[in-house]
Amino acid sequence: MTGEHRIVVLGAGYAGLSAARQAARARGVRVTVIDTRTELVERVRLHQLVAGQQIPRWNLRELLERKGIEFVQGRATGIDTAARRVQLEGEWAVSYDSLVYALGSMADTGGVPGVAKFAHSVATPEDARRVPSLSGRVAVVGGGPTGIETATELAEARPDLTVLLVSAEEPGAWLSPKARTHIRAVLDRLGVEVHAGAKVAEVTADGLQLVDGERLSAETVLWTAGFTVPDLAARSGLAADPRGRVLVDDELRSRSHPEVYAVGDSAVMTGPEDRELRMACATALPAGKYAATALTARLAGKVPAPRRFRYVLQCVSLGRRDAVVQFVHADDAPARTVLTGRTAAWVKERIVRTAGSAARP
Repeated sequence: MTGEHRIVVLGAGYAGLSAARQAARARGVRVTVIDTRTELVERVRLHQLVAGQQIPRWNLRELLERKGIEFVQGRATGIDTAARRVQLEGEWAVSYDSLVYALGSMADTGGVPGVAKFAHSVATPEDARRVPSLSGRVAVVGGGPTGIETATELAEARPDLTVLLVSAEEPGAWLSPKARTHIRAVLDRLGVEVHAGAKVAEVTADGLQLVDGERLSAETVLWTAGFTVPDLAARSGLAADPRGRVLVDDELRSRSHPEVYAVGDSAVMTGPEDRELRMACATALPAGKYAATALTARLAGKVPAPRRFRYVLQCVSLGRRDAVVQFVHADDAPARTVLTGRTAAWVKERIVRTAGSAARP
């Protein structure tokens, strides 16, 4: 590798920061991170923010520049793959030799009528901060990790609220029977009204209209049922799936533009048995690190080591004093071992802290 090779990382979430941190260790490269935000806020703690708790935040520029990584605050509007430039709002651009696309995901508010107008999300820091002061009945829609964590956090921190958890499936349906049983017991203990098997037809100004005709009243609706990704990659001509996620090879390079690597929620990444990897910091952190390692190996004229990935566990917090830690097989299928209660809460907190530390350069 001769001269200075400019690596631009688009997105400062878990995947992007992990990639930037790893890439900056190589010689002969200049690393630039672009993000709309000036602060790093741990996404996995946003349900705590909605419940009125203070959560850590860090200045991105300070974090990055102390490691020799340039930070540019801006919103990407396009990628000129021919000229190798990321176009930003304000009629300016940042050039790259290699690009790491790590824009992450956001709440899917377009699938059900009324969601965009009447519901609130906890998918991003901006979403969480826009949630109004809560009172009365709060309906949390979605029985996945975000919905469960949001409902239990609110019920524990705000006993003055009536919290509803509305889900098409049993909360935690993808976990083992033991984990599901514990989640349901904690929801009951905290007084959460669980409406399992309920499909939302419409969100209204005063609650939810279900497909079966039932109405659930609520002063506030928090929507956690599904995520989508920015359309920037597809609009810019990168090969993408119908959802807009970048199609990548085993080295996490774009299948259409090998100078572009894509990681995290905005990429279609596969693991054991060719199963798609789930959206999670447990996926994003190692993916970002591997992409940067593969990229810099190629720059040095080397063949990257094969990407090896396996899951170990899944964690779902149930307030500050309880949780479920589900051990899993390499392909993410639930294993028999499950931790619950205070022990699981302690483990979950340690994992969250470790993930945050791993992302910070």
